[in-house]
Amino acid sequence: MDKKDKNFSTINDYKKNGVFKTIIISIVFILGLGIFSFPIISNLIYKNAAKRVVQNFDEEVNQIEDTEISKKLNLAYSYNEYLFGANNINSLEDPYTQEKLSAGVEEYAKMLKVNEQIGYIIIPKISINDPIYAGTSEVVLQNGIGHLEGTSLPVGGKNTHTVLTGHRGLPTAKFFTELDKLVVGDNFYIKNIGGTIAYEVDQIKVVEPTDFNDLVITPNEDYCTLLTCTPYMINSHRLLVRGHRIEYREEVLNTEIEVSNTTNKNNKILFASITLVIIIVIYTSSKYIKKRKGLKEKIVFTEDINQEKEGFD
Repeated sequence: MDKKDKNFSTINDYKKNGVFKTIIISIVFILGLGIFSFPIISNLIYKNAAKRVVQNFDEEVNQIEDTEISKKLNLAYSYNEYLFGANNINSLEDPYTQEKLSAGVEEYAKMLKVNEQIGYIIIPKISINDPIYAGTSEVVLQNGIGHLEGTSLPVGGKNTHTVLTGHRGLPTAKFFTELDKLVVGDNFYIKNIGGTIAYEVDQIKVVEPTDFNDLVITPNEDYCTLLTCTPYMINSHRLLVRGHRIEYREEVLNTEIEVSNTTNKNNKILFASITLVIIIVIYTSSKYIKKRKGLKEKIVFTEDINQEKEGFD
């Protein structure tokens, strides 16, 4: 191979290496962006689906006669009275045991069901507006919030203690992932066929999976406890966020939702800004690498020409 062929071969090698590096950088960037954005995009998709489910629930309830609603609610109240009479802590089980995860859909709450739902929960502070289903099977917990069997149905009233449970850390939806952000004094709401009931957080505890002492019914009280696994991604214990019944005021709920929407908007702007910065950094780095490669090619080409001149001399 003469010097001229060697010269062009060297330049082509540089070009091939440059293209290869650019491809690798692009692939790494796309994978990184995909991993970073997948939970956010998946949760947005779930939120849109959950919004439709919740809207369908409201629309279906509006089609039910008042007398039928009263009948269903009275059955639910009777069920809750029966539970208070029994009030047997031994009937409660951890919803995250393997046996519970594989259990089927429960029929005990059929008096409240509308399109398989028994209502939905709104937690403005952490932007939760998710359907509530009867039971705690894995099918239920993959699609929304579950009602723990053996606890009061979520219709409120004295001598009741309903327990709602949700997964934490799913890649496709948040559910109760941010439940630990709630503090004493925060509000959450349950919508059922009879209307909306409100609760104010008054106790937050971390307990062993087999400790149900904080889930039993307290005489003359109206409690709702939100239950999930903790610590995040370890799941060795259970986080219990309990609320007591307060007066429902629609204007308060609307204000809380408005504040939450503003926070979400700011988070979306932040996410978009971070994504834009990453794109700019990758683009700038790519341009810099190309410039450096071009400079190296020019140096090699010049050196080879000089060597050829020296050979002629």
